[in-house]
Amino acid sequence: MQNFDYYNPTRIVFGQGSIAQLDQLVPTDAKVLVLYGGGSAERNGTLAEVEAALGNRTVRRFGGIEPNPEFDTLMEAVALIRAEKLDFLLAVGGGSVIDGTKFVAAAVDYPGDPWQILETHGAQVTQAVPLGCVLTLPATGSEMNNFSVVSRRARQAKLGFASAHVFPRFSVLDPVKTYTLPPRQIANGAVDAFVHVMEQYLTYPANAPVQDRYAEGLLQTLVEVGPQALATPQDYDVRANLMWAATQALNGLIGAGVPQDWATHMIGHEITALYGLDHAQTLAIVLPALMRECRAAKRDKLLQYAAQVWAIHSGGADERIDAAIDRTQAFFESLGVKTRLGDYGIGAEAADKVAAQLQAHGMTALGERQTVDIAAVRRILQAAL
Repeated sequence: MQNFDYYNPTRIVFGQGSIAQLDQLVPTDAKVLVLYGGGSAERNGTLAEVEAALGNRTVRRFGGIEPNPEFDTLMEAVALIRAEKLDFLLAVGGGSVIDGTKFVAAAVDYPGDPWQILETHGAQVTQAVPLGCVLTLPATGSEMNNFSVVSRRARQAKLGFASAHVFPRFSVLDPVKTYTLPPRQIANGAVDAFVHVMEQYLTYPANAPVQDRYAEGLLQTLVEVGPQALATPQDYDVRANLMWAATQALNGLIGAGVPQDWATHMIGHEITALYGLDHAQTLAIVLPALMRECRAAKRDKLLQYAAQVWAIHSGGADERIDAAIDRTQAFFESLGVKTRLGDYGIGAEAADKVAAQLQAHGMTALGERQTVDIAAVRRILQAAL
């Protein structure tokens, strides 16, 4: 196992009716900005429930944060916070709203051009406005980590940053709030969480059985509850387990002390920036093709994955690896998330376009051993046509 420094200060308040606890979680003298996405939080009563729990505190709203949060939109929130001297941020939504709120928190008092936060991946962030979350969409795990990804369409860029200053102080997770989500969002969430685990697990053995068994358990859980969440939308236990699995997938625990990949995400971000696909859709496209491209480097973990997650024990090594990759792709398809570029009307030109974007952003050596170069990216995308 590799050396590691694991830190996660986020308090999780989980369960039905837990939004009422905001009164104890948010400072009594806070001037709060509630940030959210489209109109669903307002239509389904979640915003009203949040504001009721906040009581007599000064509360302002900022809506319209996009599914891939847009830099220019977020800078409008920054301007509002500065103008009204607001001092606590409350994200109400899924990963995009939470990611956007983290960026806003870091940008408010940033001394330079806030775009530098993303260009330097958070290296120059020294402070942030405190924030909390009310999670309504299980997917990204952003509610319990210090990562954020922001888009800037004018530059066809989608970049991320990390900073200890943007850990949420708390996150409220009420599975009931997922009941009215469209099936596409539930499916995307299951895929996103699954690939988050794979990015930390499917690398090479590091003699870390605790992390491996934890990761395998999360993958098995997602395979089990993902389809159930679509079939029985108001099954509290199913939605609770999906929500908690998605949070655990990226709160840093299973990635502590082990090598990590993240090539699928880096390639996927560029596909979203160029073509506007949902984040999870890009992951479903890239991961199976990347597993095939990197099967020699990932051989030992692929065989472990086949045995432990899919119970594939018969046949030769290559046959078992093929079966595990096929089962992964079939799982995504079973959720209704397509796994080919062509399924989204994207042609062969994508390989060169995505490769050029990665080069422009300096991401030319991806993966756990930095061996996924631009030529490999082209092969991955060509295989995913």
